[in-house]
Amino acid sequence: MDLQSAEKLFQGSILYLEEEFSKMQVGRASTSMVEGVHVSAYDMVQPIKNLATITTPDPKTILIQPWDKAVLASIEKAIRDQSDLGLNPQNDGVVVRITIPQPTEERRKELVRVAYAKAEESKISVRSARQKAHSTIQTQLKDKEISEDEAKAMEKELQESVNKSNTKIDELAKTKEKDIMTV
Repeated sequence: MDLQSAEKLFQGSILYLEEEFSKMQVGRASTSMVEGVHVSAYDMVQPIKNLATITTPDPKTILIQPWDKAVLASIEKAIRDQSDLGLNPQNDGVVVRITIPQPTEERRKELVRVAYAKAEESKISVRSARQKAHSTIQTQLKDKEISEDEAKAMEKELQESVNKSNTKIDELAKTKEKDIMTV
């Protein structure tokens, strides 16, 4: 794996973390909280966004309006079964309405722990990509494809990229913590 491939993986880890953070409930409604929830409908499993229009008419409400009312109960069940979301959907026969409660102090602390765990997962992904790139550099050095000076320069550039990615991950985690703890 070359440096460019590793950097793409680093960026992928950061994008994944940003996406995961956008799904976390912090007292404000966001369509991304439910878009990826998988629903069993029409003899297959698919994301809600393939079955319905998802809107946020106000900062505390998510409104899910399926294109076929026959899947209302399936959507409601799928959201309720997603235990990590902690949402209580209400099916009124036309739409599924989710009111986002203000998280308690305990729930906020739990969300901060989850945020830092997701950040650590991203860092692990970065370390894994770094290890693969390091192995490639060592193999090239051993096979005399590159000189020792080139290998050292590549290692230094790789480590700088890793440090930059880890700093970005830490910044995202701290920003998310602040966002979660703000009442």
